[in-house]
Amino acid sequence: MQFKHCTLEIDGPVAVLRMDHQEVMNAVSMDMLGGLTEALDEIEARRAEVRCVVLTGAGRAFCTGANLQGRGNQQQKPGRSNAGAALETAFHPFLRRIRNLHCPLVTAVNGPAAGAGMSLALMGDMVVCARSAYFLQAFRRIGLVPDCGSTWLLPRLVGKARAIELSLMGERLPAEKALEWGLVNRLHDDAVLMEEAMKLARELAGGPTVALSLIRKLYWESPENSFEDQLNLECQSQRMAGSSEDFREGVTAFLEKRPAKFAGK
Repeated sequence: MQFKHCTLEIDGPVAVLRMDHQEVMNAVSMDMLGGLTEALDEIEARRAEVRCVVLTGAGRAFCTGANLQGRGNQQQKPGRSNAGAALETAFHPFLRRIRNLHCPLVTAVNGPAAGAGMSLALMGDMVVCARSAYFLQAFRRIGLVPDCGSTWLLPRLVGKARAIELSLMGERLPAEKALEWGLVNRLHDDAVLMEEAMKLARELAGGPTVALSLIRKLYWESPENSFEDQLNLECQSQRMAGSSEDFREGVTAFLEKRPAKFAGK
């Protein structure tokens, strides 16, 4: 399916959402965000079918940040435009929808992930990365501050010192170093990145989707909760998981010493 500057492919239980504006290395415009949002609507409409989402970029880039050349990007006159307006109206709603997905999200970082593109990459529950890829907090290069959740995500992933250094210095972080720092989960040769990403996505899609959705919610909520709050959320989530058909199947399969066949219900 073709949307504005993005495509959506449903491959069995896996949805592949691909940013596709290769002329600007998949930089995000308002048009692209509109297309991505429509694609998420389609995924949501098929939530019983789609049990894992892969987000990646077309061509040689994952996403190089906001499109400063696009017509609808609200970057009319530097110094006079409201650089935060697009965050409130478009970027933030999209990021919230990704956070609240009903199933696991795999981000396949096939090339540069800069600025907002770096944030999109790090939204993945599992981040797989091509060896040639790199990450870049590019904001300081044009006199802006990190946004799209960068200042929330980065300190929690790599610590305050490294997060501030990436943001203040604006230097490229190679894929190998990102793996060493714990910013990404797995590193693959460029030629097999999507093959490996799909293999991982299918494994997740074949799992107990109700529990996996609750797991991702637990870890998203954890940094904001006290220990007691998190204990309560675990208890609430366990009640929900324990009432699922997948839990009954999992226990039955364990007792019968056979692989479980989860239906995602």
